[in-house]
Amino acid sequence: MVDITHKGNTLRTATAQAIVTVSKQETIDAIVNNTVPKGNVFEMAKTAGLFAVKKTSDMIPDCHPLPVEYTAVEYDINGLEVSISITVKTIYRTGVEVEAMHGASVIALTMYDMLKPIDKSIEINNIKLLKKRGGKTDFKNDTSATFNAAIIVCSDSISAGKKEDRAGLAICEKLKAYDINITEYTVIPDEFDQIQTKVKEQAGVTDFLIFTGGTGLSPRDTTPEAIEPLLERRIPGVEEAIRSYGQDRTPYSMLSRCIAGSIGHTLVLGLPGSTNGAKESIDAIFPAAKHLAKVFRGGRHD
Repeated sequence: MVDITHKGNTLRTATAQAIVTVSKQETIDAIVNNTVPKGNVFEMAKTAGLFAVKKTSDMIPDCHPLPVEYTAVEYDINGLEVSISITVKTIYRTGVEVEAMHGASVIALTMYDMLKPIDKSIEINNIKLLKKRGGKTDFKNDTSATFNAAIIVCSDSISAGKKEDRAGLAICEKLKAYDINITEYTVIPDEFDQIQTKVKEQAGVTDFLIFTGGTGLSPRDTTPEAIEPLLERRIPGVEEAIRSYGQDRTPYSMLSRCIAGSIGHTLVLGLPGSTNGAKESIDAIFPAAKHLAKVFRGGRHD
């Protein structure tokens, strides 16, 4: 299976279809009039489809077991064709496209099985995904705007050359995957005045100003204290998303004092200095944070 532990839960929706084509009008009449010897075709096939959706991971090896929270089946008759539409919803880390197509397939096969005693020339066609929504792809595929980011690593030891930076470089790689341009990557000491200088330099210039490091509990960790007085507005929802995402993965996330807020059209973030903490923080809010950047831009007067 593909590793999805880095993903967060979102509402996922998928709609799939299948078309059952019969060979004569008498078959359609038997379906509509509920005179098929094996029983009510629509209700029996729908029930089979519901079972199929919930059992998809048992049949398709790489499909993840997931909570199916809604399934709806609709039929439409057009001449000798019965069009099946099935919609599946979940709030989970991965989508339900295969679940929807599996459901559509089993509904069609059930109809075939029930109708074959009265019609020997039935065909199943056009099993396909009609639409899907949810997950990071919805945001990642939005190329209507370009965004810039400045990455500032706050560390006395790294700035002194005693250690190599990993967290800042990891953030850069994560953001590049979301088509965000890195306009600055700088290492500075975890010093109050230098952090504030960087905030003042970049606020209003870049879309994302991201500091990594200095958010722990040591007296030397000053990043939140340096950033907070300069913010025009705190954004607690972003902070909560980062902490909640991290807490699901390690209990030590509760020790981080990450901070998020806005200055003009710039989203300012103070993230943990550990490599995993930095990467997980980006995973928690991107690419959805690109929508926040668009909101900020909408409020500009230039």
